Amino acid sequence: MRITTELKSPLNRLFIYETADGYRVESVFYKGERLCVSSQVGCPVGCAFCASGLKGLKRNLSAEEIYAQYSLLKGELPIRGIAIAGIGEPALNADSVVEAIGRFKKEGLKVTVSSTGCDLEGFRKLVEAPHNGLTISVHAVKPHIRERLFKLKQPIEKVLEVVEEHLERSSSSRRKRFQLGYLLIKGVNDDEESLKLLAELAKRHRFTVMLMAYNEVEGLPFKGLSEEEYEKAFLKLRELGVRVTLSNRFRRDKLGGCGTLTIAREVKDEA
Repeated sequence: MRITTELKSPLNRLFIYETADGYRVESVFYKGERLCVSSQVGCPVGCAFCASGLKGLKRNLSAEEIYAQYSLLKGELPIRGIAIAGIGEPALNADSVVEAIGRFKKEGLKVTVSSTGCDLEGFRKLVEAPHNGLTISVHAVKPHIRERLFKLKQPIEKVLEVVEEHLERSSSSRRKRFQLGYLLIKGVNDDEESLKLLAELAKRHRFTVMLMAYNEVEGLPFKGLSEEEYEKAFLKLRELGVRVTLSNRFRRDKLGGCGTLTIAREVKDEA
């Protein structure tokens, strides 16, 4: 694997890699400490709002390829943490992801993972891995909205059952390593009823909510919220008794924000 291109914004640095067989993936360095790496070439989940899966899945990345996204940069950047939250669904490449987590940990890095939990067997491996945090991508609690947003459908309670089974065998402090990720999309999942259902889910499982801002993708029919609307949703969840965090400015940047990574940026389409 080699780095072919670097793109910069005032906040982030995005790196495009080419694999030995000619595929491209991306990672993003969020200024300050964390590198967000990819786990697949493309993604089969097909989230309706996300650019990363528009071309479907090309193939899984090996553990070495996941690790290489870091090793090719570690002498240049002050990387202190890894987020396995770039292109791809980690649960669908769990063995390689877990092996890569082990390699990152040996480097003294904190490692977090994001997953929809669409494959319960693979998701269970991620839950039990020695990560420093796992974000469960919820994005909707109402079944009909989840069906609209996700191609691969898995009831959220089935996903959370896997986490709860693990936590029953773990120390009480382990629960703090899990949170729910919720991407606010205007007119889709930002209404008061949706937020109340999210609050009930979070409180039932005693999880924090990471409330993410949507980065609009050209060609997709979804819109983000205004600053005022975003803050209103945050305050509503706080009012409902939920521990909630907001997307920082690095993750709201168009270069590397949630859902904006792609396997063919600035290159011709691949059939």
